[in-house]
Amino acid sequence: MRSLGLDVGTVTIGIAVSDPLGMFAQPVRTLRRTGRKADVAEIVSLVREREVGTVVIGLPLRTDASEGESAKEARRMAAALAAALPDIPMVLQDERFSTAEAERTLIEGGVRRKKRKQVVDQVAAVLILQSWLDIQ
Repeated sequence: MRSLGLDVGTVTIGIAVSDPLGMFAQPVRTLRRTGRKADVAEIVSLVREREVGTVVIGLPLRTDASEGESAKEARRMAAALAAALPDIPMVLQDERFSTAEAERTLIEGGVRRKKRKQVVDQVAAVLILQSWLDIQ
């Protein structure tokens, strides 16, 4: 069964999905946020379309492991998705530095700044999902 990975930001949500065997994560898209209700509806649609069995949401903890506003927003999104998808497990995955790592990976790959901005959230979602898949 596939898993869906989310990198929840204030402006966008990076989305990744696993292969059917749950071994590899791949980017899907970057969703521009328009409001929690619309964002949840779009993600629910993806979950159903891709036959997802688990949703993995990045939890951006601070370096001291405390939670700031970004982590609270990730928890709110997880709660909203859990209400909309009661039969699908929601997993919060520590994602400290995933966006920075994604940016670094794209720079090392020679991706130009304009293109990086378009895909960095997807790459962060891939890193979040892959780190969870690796420990399963």
